[in-house]
Amino acid sequence: HCIPIDPFYLSWKSKQAGIEARFIELAGYINGQMPHYVVDKIQNALNDHSKPTKGSRIHLLGMAYKRDIDDVRESPGLDIMHLLIQRGAKVSYSDPFIPKLRMENDVFETQEMLSSCATADCVVIVTDHRAIDYGALIEVSPLIVDTRNALKNFKSEKIVRL
Repeated sequence: HCIPIDPFYLSWKSKQAGIEARFIELAGYINGQMPHYVVDKIQNALNDHSKPTKGSRIHLLGMAYKRDIDDVRESPGLDIMHLLIQRGAKVSYSDPFIPKLRMENDVFETQEMLSSCATADCVVIVTDHRAIDYGALIEVSPLIVDTRNALKNFKSEKIVRL
């Protein structure tokens, strides 16, 4: 969870020493904008399939900050979920490590992966957990946005890669 925060600490400390660390600040800004970039990619992928974001069922696969852990602190998945909800999408998620998520006044519970992916308009791989059967995911999902290159060994017209 500290990876997105530590660079800003380094930047702050370098400023105290009279050194400007613009590169670190720029990298932090770019990382902070990635959820917006991902949501735009999702919206474009849906548009290419003649579906609007508003009203579409979007299933997020993996909400943990990184692979095979149960920590959601600083997870980009939270921002992606929030942005999609703001755009009117019906969002669900599956994560074998995160049974419940609390966002503002809402509580979300993890859904069964394959059935949720089969009924979604778009599936988004946010965290590439090793326990996920990616072959089965491709079989049942109509459209997949892969933000982690989890499907690098698969070829399918259903896959949109970042």
